[in-house]
Amino acid sequence: MRIGTAISYAGGFAESVADVVELEKAGLDVVFVPEAYSFDAVSQLGYLAAKTERVQLASGIFQIFTRTPTLTAMTAAGLDFVSDGRFILGLGASGPQVIEGFHGVKYDAPLARTREIVEICRQVWRRERVVHEGKHYTIPLPPEQGTGLGKPLKLINHPVRERIPVLLASLGPKNVALTAEIAEGWQPIFFHPEKAADVWGASLAEGKAKRDPALGELDTFVTVALAIGDDVEPLLDHVRPMVALYVGGMGARGKNFYNDLACRYGYEAEAKLIQDLYLDGKKEEAAAAVPAELLRAISLVGPAGYVKERLAAFADAGVTTLVVTPLQPGREARVAGVSQLRELIG
Repeated sequence: MRIGTAISYAGGFAESVADVVELEKAGLDVVFVPEAYSFDAVSQLGYLAAKTERVQLASGIFQIFTRTPTLTAMTAAGLDFVSDGRFILGLGASGPQVIEGFHGVKYDAPLARTREIVEICRQVWRRERVVHEGKHYTIPLPPEQGTGLGKPLKLINHPVRERIPVLLASLGPKNVALTAEIAEGWQPIFFHPEKAADVWGASLAEGKAKRDPALGELDTFVTVALAIGDDVEPLLDHVRPMVALYVGGMGARGKNFYNDLACRYGYEAEAKLIQDLYLDGKKEEAAAAVPAELLRAISLVGPAGYVKERLAAFADAGVTTLVVTPLQPGREARVAGVSQLRELIG
């Protein structure tokens, strides 16, 4: 099992990079750079490529609506080049509030668009002349829709790899099935190992039945809070605001993917309460309403023996990469936490 982490999109980038440099020495395998409605991820990934040597670099995530498919492919190829083949292209749909509210782009057909984008990216990386006739993207643009001067082109540069790993962040049944079919990696959120098979098992099986063997086994990236020690249980409270934000505030009533996930885990009443409180502006009360049982299940917080048991549960559920958020303050503690986790994984 590999170990990853994600830097914060809210600030402290210089400190985060210094952390990554030390975490790489401690055994970190991959670092994610988010792109919400903050600074772009590309510039930060390029900077990390220059400051690191071995760790893989992943976008977490590029939103599928905010770049053209070919620009996404060019960006991925460029990041793979400056990192000497260490880039992972993380893609996701985000949600209507960000896509329509911040970017002013219509949020539609995320599933079909994702499939077409991945197909186009792989054409670009193979240095084929890009020709695509899909429902949502047509390349070159038809003459009747433009000047008529467009012609098929191929990437000028030779990419480091013609198959850059694609990781899809997905939650819904159809999206997860698509991920298992076409992507090298899958990134769910709030992964509950004991309930994951009930929620996602059928979708994963459906997608894997159509999967090209050349893609290899699906790499499952799961984000977990991390704190190893005999007195770290209170640190779980630091996870509450993030869960409340997503379950309560990431979307409107009836259009919140994360709230739907909490319901599918069996927390219907709690999910409704968290959302009602959060949307009423009672964020602290919403955080307090997050079930402790859920927090423990989606985290690695506790004594070393307990964490080792939870590692086995995540492994049994198919997790191959743990993207950890160290809860203990200070760089030394964060590095020590990753080192301890590396020893427990073995």
